[in-house]
Amino acid sequence: MPHILIVEDDLTFATMMQTWLRKKGFDVDRVSSVSAAARQLTDTPNFDLILSDLRLPDHDGLFLLEWMRKHNLRIPFIVMTSYAEVQNAVLAMKTGASDYIAKPVQPDILLQKIRDALSTPEPAPTPQPATPAPEAKAQEPTADVPRYIEGKSEASRQLYEYVGLVAPTPMSVLILGASGTGKEYVARRIHELSPRRDKPFFALDCGAIPKEVAASEFFGYVKGTFTGATTDKTGAFVEANGGTLFLDEVGNLSYDVQVQLLRALQERKVRPLGGAHEIDVDIRLVCATNGDLASLVADGQFREDLYHRINEFTIYMPELKDRGTDIFLFADLFIKHANADLGRDVIGLDDKASERIASYAWPGNLRELNNVMRRATLLAKGKHIGLSDLERSMAPSTPTEPLALHDELTEQQRIEAALRATGGNKSKAAQLLAVDRKTLYNKMKRYGMD
Repeated sequence: MPHILIVEDDLTFATMMQTWLRKKGFDVDRVSSVSAAARQLTDTPNFDLILSDLRLPDHDGLFLLEWMRKHNLRIPFIVMTSYAEVQNAVLAMKTGASDYIAKPVQPDILLQKIRDALSTPEPAPTPQPATPAPEAKAQEPTADVPRYIEGKSEASRQLYEYVGLVAPTPMSVLILGASGTGKEYVARRIHELSPRRDKPFFALDCGAIPKEVAASEFFGYVKGTFTGATTDKTGAFVEANGGTLFLDEVGNLSYDVQVQLLRALQERKVRPLGGAHEIDVDIRLVCATNGDLASLVADGQFREDLYHRINEFTIYMPELKDRGTDIFLFADLFIKHANADLGRDVIGLDDKASERIASYAWPGNLRELNNVMRRATLLAKGKHIGLSDLERSMAPSTPTEPLALHDELTEQQRIEAALRATGGNKSKAAQLLAVDRKTLYNKMKRYGMD
């Protein structure tokens, strides 16, 4: 039975919380101050989780968290507060809290956060001096830094609950979400959790395929089929045979290519261009788009039968602004990646920079955050990224006013600004503008900007 310590000076609320958690199967003690909590933890260090108010009579909850770290008490710690301000969440997560919840507490959300915290093992304690030197917060070895994390917010939890639900099935999956939200990672995670995990995962960006060569990308060709075909080419279906084929930006496929794709999915056979024989293929299909496929179907631009074929299950990607304090977890991860790539040793963001990233809308989502953290890590003069370092990294490529293309009177100027900011790189400009490449090319053509 998990043992929880509640640190809360509102005795009525603490008693209600204690009673409710006991009914949920937890062993629960409660105290009303940091000093009482420290005594309890000294006498009984076998608690599995601390649930602490931020504002307490003698100190705040973060003082208790620091005290625990200094005494090698690596216990999951969830902060509660009636002061649901950005800086409180920043400090809690930076100091090492497992999670953060604002009052009035929603019981179901708190229960899930408790379960998540208890299911995540804390690192084994290591001997350290009573007062750590600043370098004690230095980055972990590169080998220990994951390439991606999934987050702890309610939006992230629900997202990966759906991933875990559909992954073991043979259903085709359509992932919908804005640019930069991590659609390909979710597709890979579906593959990794499926029975096909030991077979290939092959990703194809449909937004980058001209319709003239789409058939050869999907199905391959044999040597000598056309001028320039000097060797055989294996198509995406055969590359992914037995595994998962991920088609990103599937909404950009031309109508003719949609017909060819539907036929291959229905018959489970493909014929390379110029080939004499068909090849049997067995793939699990995962598609993604940042557009509205249902509207394209209604407008006759996307085949309805293909839409239903690829959309047996839909996953909606949350935007970064909807993932709460996950932004600090992702920022920390991206700083670690930048340290490894750039030979830097930045610990993290200072408080003002943390408040700034929490207040910004991040129209480019995780991709934009990654780019900004990378630039800020390079520019940082000390161990922490300051507000000035961050602002320089966010301008001109990430201005205070997002460059979203929503105003026809100014979108040409916005495109020009994005191209200047990215040195003419259209792919990066599209990311900055939060549109796909095809949309950017079409708008540039409309304005004669080729």
